Amino acid sequence: MKDPFSVEGKVTIVTGGGTGIGESIAREFAARGAPVLIASRKVENLERVRDEIRKAGGQCEMAQCDVRDAEQCDQMVASAVKHFGRLDTLINNHGASITTPTLQLSANGWRAVVGINLDGVFFCSKSAARQFIEQKSPGAIINISSTAGVHGSATMLPYGASKAGVINLTVSHASEWGSKGIRVNCIAPGPIDTEGAAPRVWPNPKVKEMVAKSRALGRFGTVEEIAYPCIFLASDASSFITGALLIVDGGQSPATAE
Repeated sequence: MKDPFSVEGKVTIVTGGGTGIGESIAREFAARGAPVLIASRKVENLERVRDEIRKAGGQCEMAQCDVRDAEQCDQMVASAVKHFGRLDTLINNHGASITTPTLQLSANGWRAVVGINLDGVFFCSKSAARQFIEQKSPGAIINISSTAGVHGSATMLPYGASKAGVINLTVSHASEWGSKGIRVNCIAPGPIDTEGAAPRVWPNPKVKEMVAKSRALGRFGTVEEIAYPCIFLASDASSFITGALLIVDGGQSPATAE
């Protein structure tokens, strides 16, 4: 009997796959038999993750890609198809943020964050959808947004705004591409304990403790706790789910919910 939760054999691209949440997603998919291509601007991060996945017995390739460049996104998808023969899943995990009050935020700073977080999701999704259609086979796109895209962020304006755009883009693409068998869903992580987020969001132990206490579960999430929902949304177990937003934030504590 086939396991509907299996991702074995599903060729998967993970953008931002060299660190943090993206690295965990790539490792978990590869461990379950999915051929994985990881992409990022920084080759040194990709090489480490690729080599470690291969050492553990998984299939992994890499592609350097600036997601703000539509042509590079096309090349990334073409690379996955060259290595593995097809594409089944795209996980738009890449992201950037800066912590600057609006009146001190430069035009270049705004454009850089929005370009990576929103333009990049659009370009990568367009490239993947074109490949799914050419293959004449179903495909899954999973966008990683943020709870900042749901509730806003007073300190990371372009991040919150662009992540809100990702949520809207998810719903729009799900509607547009559903007839092609392409499912598009979105995960909005809350506080996840990663090295990249720490300096920006919880720069000292006191702030970190406050953030943890704001969660109903009383703790930060782990990178694996974002990877696991990705596996579900890429699998046949979620075959009737599209245009959905899954908030993974540990819930609100009674104090913050009031």
